[in-house]
Amino acid sequence: MITYKDSGVDIEEGYKSVNLIKKHVERTFNAGVLNSIGSFAGMFELPKYNNPVLVSGTDGVGTKLDIAFRMKKYDTVGIDCVAMCVNDILCHGAKPLFFLDYLACGKLDSKVAEQLVKGVSEGCITSGCSLIGGETAEMPGFYREGEYDIAGFSVGVVEKENIIDGRDIKEGDVLIGIASSGAHSNGYSLIRKLIPNLEIDFEGKAIGEVLLTPTKIYVKPVLKLMESFNIKGMAHVTGGGFYENIPRMFKDKLTAVVDKKSYQVPSIFNYLLSLGINEEQMFNTFNMGIGFVLCVDRKDSEGIIKALEAMGEKAFAIGYVEAGGAGLCLK
Repeated sequence: MITYKDSGVDIEEGYKSVNLIKKHVERTFNAGVLNSIGSFAGMFELPKYNNPVLVSGTDGVGTKLDIAFRMKKYDTVGIDCVAMCVNDILCHGAKPLFFLDYLACGKLDSKVAEQLVKGVSEGCITSGCSLIGGETAEMPGFYREGEYDIAGFSVGVVEKENIIDGRDIKEGDVLIGIASSGAHSNGYSLIRKLIPNLEIDFEGKAIGEVLLTPTKIYVKPVLKLMESFNIKGMAHVTGGGFYENIPRMFKDKLTAVVDKKSYQVPSIFNYLLSLGINEEQMFNTFNMGIGFVLCVDRKDSEGIIKALEAMGEKAFAIGYVEAGGAGLCLK
């Protein structure tokens, strides 16, 4: 008799995985969560809003996962997965409510799955949302043993009148950059080609460990900032770097003028630059040390930078908005 386990799917390991991740998931629960893991669907009670708009986003971690496999370190990429989703919905002023994850592999190892979901839970706690469900798929013969894929989906809420969509951005407004924690989760196909050896020393650590630094989550400081200041536009600097992401906040034909000398580019990007990438490609691929950008009125810019610094963030006035539809101008 042939069993499901003979085909490569170990149901018992799946049950073990659920038991291991349960404690991490429950740490993320808040008053909005109406049921626990194990149900057919997650339930979340919407907070009281006058005219609520749900804002959603989905993303994955990409080929940064290969660094995790090779370093056998799995507890940070779950944070990346959450960050990539919640930072996106934050761009429209939304507060993340809940998160769902999807984990796929060739052969399930419950201990690895626990570390991955532990990272997801940490990301949810940092962004103030709840992990209310997910899926773990064991697909033998489809993924190679030892390899995993992880993706997620976040839903947030914002009052309709408070949606941030760039409609009020005008010439003369200031662009404020908030520092990133490193390469975040973009450009890793290029990084892996440039740095095949993950064990080389970089500032006292294996460079593979440095490259696994999780994506910074900007939710709490930015939501706090929105209580006191008018934020006209926001951009999460992900794939496509400065060139693709900063102009996404504009509704009209405007240009973001960014001064490259307005802040110090982190050493990891200077190292990548030294490996043969030209500067334009760097700014078109990586966040270059700025993971999130705010567009604000000039009169508010100094107060916003001071407020961010008081919350422990590094923030810089990196440029301004001018008329024209050039998208981005680096100088």
